[in-house]
Amino acid sequence: MLPLSLENASSVACLTLGRPQFKDPSIAAIARESGDAAAWQAALANGPVEAAAGASGDFAVALRDASGRTFLAVDRFAVRTLCYRLVDGELRFAPRADDLAGRDGALAPQAIFDYLYFHAIPSPRTVFDHVSRLPPGHYALYEHGRLTVAPYWVPHFEPTRTPSFEALRDEFRALLRRAVARQLGSGKPACFLSGGTDSSTVAGLIGEVTGQPAATYSIGFEAQGYDEMAYARIAARRFGTRHHEYYVTPDDLVRTIESVAQHYDQPFGNSSAVPAYHCALLAREDGVDTLLAGDGGDELFGGNARYAKQRVFGWYAEVVPAGLRAHLLERLGAVDGLRRVPLWRKCVSYIEQARVPMPDRMQMYNLLMRLGVDAVLEPRFRERVDIDDPARQQRMVWRQPHAPVEIDRTLAYDWRYTLAENDLRKVVGTTEMAGIGVGFPLLDQELLDFSMRLPAHYKLRGLRLRWFFKEALRGFLPDEIIAKKKHGFGLPFGVWVCQHPGLKALAADALGSLKSRGIVRADFIGRLWDDYLPSHPGYYGEMVWILMMLELWMRRHAPGWACRA
Repeated sequence: MLPLSLENASSVACLTLGRPQFKDPSIAAIARESGDAAAWQAALANGPVEAAAGASGDFAVALRDASGRTFLAVDRFAVRTLCYRLVDGELRFAPRADDLAGRDGALAPQAIFDYLYFHAIPSPRTVFDHVSRLPPGHYALYEHGRLTVAPYWVPHFEPTRTPSFEALRDEFRALLRRAVARQLGSGKPACFLSGGTDSSTVAGLIGEVTGQPAATYSIGFEAQGYDEMAYARIAARRFGTRHHEYYVTPDDLVRTIESVAQHYDQPFGNSSAVPAYHCALLAREDGVDTLLAGDGGDELFGGNARYAKQRVFGWYAEVVPAGLRAHLLERLGAVDGLRRVPLWRKCVSYIEQARVPMPDRMQMYNLLMRLGVDAVLEPRFRERVDIDDPARQQRMVWRQPHAPVEIDRTLAYDWRYTLAENDLRKVVGTTEMAGIGVGFPLLDQELLDFSMRLPAHYKLRGLRLRWFFKEALRGFLPDEIIAKKKHGFGLPFGVWVCQHPGLKALAADALGSLKSRGIVRADFIGRLWDDYLPSHPGYYGEMVWILMMLELWMRRHAPGWACRA
């Protein structure tokens, strides 16, 4: 279970979560002898930045002394989270936003727009007015009536100039073993197993580290193109794991969607949360108290398909001479008649996307923006939000890292938006709901530092994704898994909602009641349900899911809320 400590004596309070690892030997000794709270108090004597930067691992800490001076910090990926709110000159804090908002907490329209845009609500905003969430790698200090929120850590890439593959491979494998060993608890050694590179690596290393086979847990779907159980079985056979499988059905979704949606402290739209919950539940019922997860490998070592896609777009500016781009290709792209030629239409699309700078280019296929903000949102709700704010948020995050090479800057961007704000929230939330703890060995501080030393072309070699990771583990991982495309626990919701009466009724009821909240246009919901979804369930099912989860969350946390003129 999640390590948590809360001490409160009059106005002095200390909240600690997670498993911090203190770099200073004297602070680490205090943690061993007197606990994490005492260690954090000693560390804070060196200053807030030094205290936060001197810890690694997954952690969240909040300290308030008798004077009201309050210090908060979360780890570099915000595996453990903290929310805060100023009330009558006091900085209040809690792991969950809804605990600070109260039963009558007002919702922020801008945060709801963020949810529709990102399918989650990125920090520092939360869905509640006046409640904020500490971003990853940040601290907060409140004293003398002044609140400071700032990063104590930003990614700093310093690639090895003369890399030796063999030396880096050996170092990498040793770091992986240490990372897995650090995350294992005293109970049954166990992990998620999707059959992908990361979870398979964790499963195999558990066996190496403990000398006994891991207990592995996998989820499947009886839907063409969604089931990856064959790869999980390949990994289980290779490492001799004690393998467990569960096939999620539409009936399972009907039973659990609402409880998953309402478990989170704010709207959360990652559809993999439901299968992840069933996987964690399967492990708990088998006596597991902590599962290890493989999240982070793609984002630290260059494994997402969009990295190669963005490199192709980058070639336009790097390879095509500026004069040819400006005086020929882009002029021809503006000729309407040529746009009707199929091959040239693809060329025009490539040019148009390649001309958009990063990180804006990655959002050109954003579902909300492609459907059209004015077509989706009710006018009175649209008037209360700034549709350009998500782009400003992303540009700010994009500029923060010290990363001379674009692929490294893209990875750091994903550490924030893909990991901290989405995938980790999914796994931490669903394992918590199932009643077990979770660890992320691939986000270990030593591996993070190693990834920032790894040359960019070791991560993305030409268009080959996570080249080093795969080559370094060739012979350890099965070849079929090294060669497979990334999938994970993707949910065939769009297909099922069109076929299963119970699931269809649940979604229709949620979308029907959402119409009265003044957020999404009723005519859009009608077109989405009657026309778009049947024509392309896999694509438009995502928007049905996002809207359904929003309404189900609001039924518990804000049942009477509506955007009114």
